[in-house]
Amino acid sequence: MKKRFACLAAATLVISFFLITACSESSRDAAPEKTSRDRQIPVTAAKAVLKEIPIEIKTFGNVQARSSIQIKSEVDGILAKVHFSKGQTIRRGDLLFTIDSRSYQAELDRARANLLRDRAMEEHALLTAARFRELFKRELISRSDNDKAQAEAAALTATVRADRAAEATAGLQVGRCSIYSPITGRAGDLLTAEGSLIRAREATMVTINQIRPIEVFFSVPQADLPAIRSAMAGGILRVRAGLPGDSRPPEEGDLFFIDNSINQGTGTVRLAGVFSNDREVLWPGQYVTVTLVLGIRKDALVVPAESVQAGQDGKFVFVVKEDQTVELRPVAVQMATGVEAVIDRGLGAGERVVTDGHLELVPGARVEIRAAADKEPAKTPGARP
Repeated sequence: MKKRFACLAAATLVISFFLITACSESSRDAAPEKTSRDRQIPVTAAKAVLKEIPIEIKTFGNVQARSSIQIKSEVDGILAKVHFSKGQTIRRGDLLFTIDSRSYQAELDRARANLLRDRAMEEHALLTAARFRELFKRELISRSDNDKAQAEAAALTATVRADRAAEATAGLQVGRCSIYSPITGRAGDLLTAEGSLIRAREATMVTINQIRPIEVFFSVPQADLPAIRSAMAGGILRVRAGLPGDSRPPEEGDLFFIDNSINQGTGTVRLAGVFSNDREVLWPGQYVTVTLVLGIRKDALVVPAESVQAGQDGKFVFVVKEDQTVELRPVAVQMATGVEAVIDRGLGAGERVVTDGHLELVPGARVEIRAAADKEPAKTPGARP
């Protein structure tokens, strides 16, 4: 009996020891949790401000020449002279090529000789016809003789007209031996050489691209089309185009084209802007960034774009309250401009939002705003808290 009580006492002591140890470990585990919840989390923050901001659509596009002309010969012949260099800037009316015109000049000379001969014969026939007309009135010749004289005169008059047409045709052929530029632009590669035999309307001799002005084509989602058309009612819309990664300011132009149908495969509509391109920054075939400016929104509520987070229920921001705790606030973002976001609802002007340090935040967490505190979005004239 004593042995049984001794065993029970020993078992009770062991169980008590383990319970005390477990409670101690639980207490040690609970202490850090309480410390973590109470500690201040370092963050940076910025104020939401009211300011004027452009309403823009950003996309990508391709540069195309305003006009692209393939120069071909209209006559057969030997290319006698090339009057420009590859890649040269060409003015409208500049002489590009000269084709050997000696055979066409000979045809022109023959046509002119035929015209002179037939005009002389026509003059004689007209005089004869006039004389026979008078003789017929006096009944000194027969009607058939008079009719014959009138017919010969009319035939020679028609011959002279044909000679004039032949002379004009031969003159055109001679003129076509000199090929001039129909536009101002930049010459491409020379595709033929002096001394080559040229066939009429076959091979392209050179391509000239008009790059001043120049066009940029781009596509936007069909959902943006109503806003674009509404903005166009107020005037011509401005378009900016620049090279990706280029530090120079983008080229500015005007929207001049909206396609008359929507691409059913992509759900987009094609637009184009025209640019003066005086600096020749834009080049046919380039891939460029495009910004279509629809207008200016006054009193837009703006926060840094990095302050807006995405969750399962939509976009939200962490708002820093007066007691230095944070509140999770759902917001509706109207548009984003890359570094800034325009808030449609859910936030007020002057409220501070967390811009960095989101990973450790939970609603109600206490924060410590670091040196970059109250760093406002990029300054824009007219902005106010």
